[in-house]
Amino acid sequence: MTNYTYLLVDFFTIVVPFVFSFHPKLQFYKTWKAFFPAVMLTGLLFLLWDIYFTHLGVWGFNLNYIIGWKLWGLPLEELLFFLCIPYSCVFTYHCLTLLMNLKLPKAVEDIITYSLILLGLIGAIYYWGHYYTVSTGLLMTLLLLLARNILQVDWLGKFYLVYLVLLFPFCIVNGILTGTGLNEPVVWYSAEHIIGLRIGTIPFEDVFYGLDLILLNLLIYHSLKLRLIKN
Repeated sequence: MTNYTYLLVDFFTIVVPFVFSFHPKLQFYKTWKAFFPAVMLTGLLFLLWDIYFTHLGVWGFNLNYIIGWKLWGLPLEELLFFLCIPYSCVFTYHCLTLLMNLKLPKAVEDIITYSLILLGLIGAIYYWGHYYTVSTGLLMTLLLLLARNILQVDWLGKFYLVYLVLLFPFCIVNGILTGTGLNEPVVWYSAEHIIGLRIGTIPFEDVFYGLDLILLNLLIYHSLKLRLIKN
């Protein structure tokens, strides 16, 4: 049964959000026309990144915890990850912004935004050569500059608050995938390409990888929702 570990992580990540997508007060299914193109476009970028880094040995997958079906060198479970995790996260964002008046003062939002941009740039420069650290930091910097200065979105503060909430299930899911409670990690990382700081078993870079993944999904999701409303 251990070879179903990663598959079960994917399943339990998405099953509750999927079921509650049809709740009359939430009706997340009505946003699927925006969500699924967003998740496919984002997933394509992250899959290319994943395939390349797997080839380089930046990270890899423990055969003891996957069923063994692969596509483009990636386990089936890893492909599903880019659907299941964004689905649950965007669903959570949808619910919290619908049911709660989430708001950050503009000054606080800007402080967080530019602090993250600075952190991404400094991390990329200081740890140049650590592929995972550099790539997550630079992508975060680009996405935040795009959101704040080019697209000038009005929901970044809400995103920060929701992502703070998402860090709790994130620690559970990523904790399992990186070896918490297991004899070995499901997903391993080369020590040459991370800074070595961990939250339990979770590489520190994963926090920013998750931010990149969800933010890009939301940027496309919001853009498509606006176009659908206008049409």
